[in-house]
Amino acid sequence: MTPLVAGLRLYTEAIGSCAAVLTTVAFAPQVVRTWRTGGAGLSWLMLSMLATGVWLWFVYGMLRASAPIVAANGITGLEVLFLAGLKARHARKSS
Repeated sequence: MTPLVAGLRLYTEAIGSCAAVLTTVAFAPQVVRTWRTGGAGLSWLMLSMLATGVWLWFVYGMLRASAPIVAANGITGLEVLFLAGLKARHARKSS
């Protein structure tokens, strides 16, 4: 292990927390856009794959006892559910 990597180990949770905040907040504009457009441009396949991946990351975070991973993927999972709900509502209105 290089000295740089060894030195960063002290900041593992801080690095994870920053990554969690950035990736979760970065997804928010998609939620806002979908709210405005109704989700017509979103694919059910993409949403289901994203939901599965987020769920697996959540479980991984639980197994690793990593609060940043659990928190980020818990929030992102809620965002994905919200997107799916918007898409379903839009589909119902269109038919």
